[in-house]
Amino acid sequence: MAEKNYYDILGVNKNASDDEIKKAYRSLAKKYHPDLNPGNAEAAEKLKQVNEAYSVLSDKTKRQNYDTYGNENGPQGFGGSGFGGFGSGFGGFSSGDFSDFGDIFSNIFGGAFGGGSSRRSRRAEQTQGSDIQVKMKLSFAEAAFGCRKSVNLTRTETCSYCNGSGAKNGTEISTCSRCKGSGTIRQTQNTLFGQVVSESVCPDCHGTGKMIKEKCPHCGGSGVTRQNRTIELNIPGGVDNDQVLTLRGQGEAGRNGGPNGDIQILIQIEPHKLLKREGYDVYVDVPITFTEALLGAKVKIPGINETIELTIPELTQSGTILTVKGKGVKILNKNSYGDLYAKIIIELPKSLDRSSKQLIQELDSGISKNQYSRKKSFNDKL
Repeated sequence: MAEKNYYDILGVNKNASDDEIKKAYRSLAKKYHPDLNPGNAEAAEKLKQVNEAYSVLSDKTKRQNYDTYGNENGPQGFGGSGFGGFGSGFGGFSSGDFSDFGDIFSNIFGGAFGGGSSRRSRRAEQTQGSDIQVKMKLSFAEAAFGCRKSVNLTRTETCSYCNGSGAKNGTEISTCSRCKGSGTIRQTQNTLFGQVVSESVCPDCHGTGKMIKEKCPHCGGSGVTRQNRTIELNIPGGVDNDQVLTLRGQGEAGRNGGPNGDIQILIQIEPHKLLKREGYDVYVDVPITFTEALLGAKVKIPGINETIELTIPELTQSGTILTVKGKGVKILNKNSYGDLYAKIIIELPKSLDRSSKQLIQELDSGISKNQYSRKKSFNDKL
């Protein structure tokens, strides 16, 4: 019978590293795997040889003996009794000879094969409650200076009668007999390539590890109830449109002792009829007559929640911006305010009678053309 060359079987040279040997084995094990070659006796034989070669070359002591004594001494020098067929030869998977086969097959076939591999499904753990999102409309003034609001909502809360245990007040809570309090059950299955251990949430206690003898009549054993609540809250001055305010721990109840979720308040501000907001400052366009612009005047303009008297200096140009300090929006979390900016818009009359035109012409003739610096500069450039 021809000697077996384990390096040739794996397709590597004699100086191959451990990683190269493992990589070659993984590739060949997948290539000749029974699931990919059903009923193929030749593939089964190839896989047996590949496993035999890998069991030797992956072990430093066995590989050294193989390199020293050659193939004919291999089976005796390697402490094995041969590798036989699938029924007996793979029994060594659970010994030390195939210690990393489980990891290899797990990586190739998603954890379905290999000695000691497992598929886990975590037991029920502490879970934070869900957040509750609420849209809140505020007037322009409410957002600018703050206000007190109430929110009506329905949320999940820890049952006040059983304190979240799910058991009727005073009744016994025992350890789940099926999972022994672990919350999970393990199942072991013998396969062609060793044992497959699967772990799943216990169906009896749903992962809690505890059994309720008599369920709470108020929550039905769930430990939580749905309650309608009115939450009072203070909206700070300076909040802006689309800003989110968070009420920590006021959301849905957590599960298995987990923390509550939050309430998230999405701010939506109703627009003002005349004012526009940019940050903490507000802006308003103020129309005045041409005589008010020429002679000056006192006009009333809107504040956020008041009426302000604004002084227009004489000879005010259209587009001039006058500032009213401290009449803007409250700065968030500070005891200070933005400003109000009034943009002057000079409005001319839509029509004039003859006598008005004569008066204006007389007025204009008495004003030196040098008074119109912009017009003079424009004409000079022209």
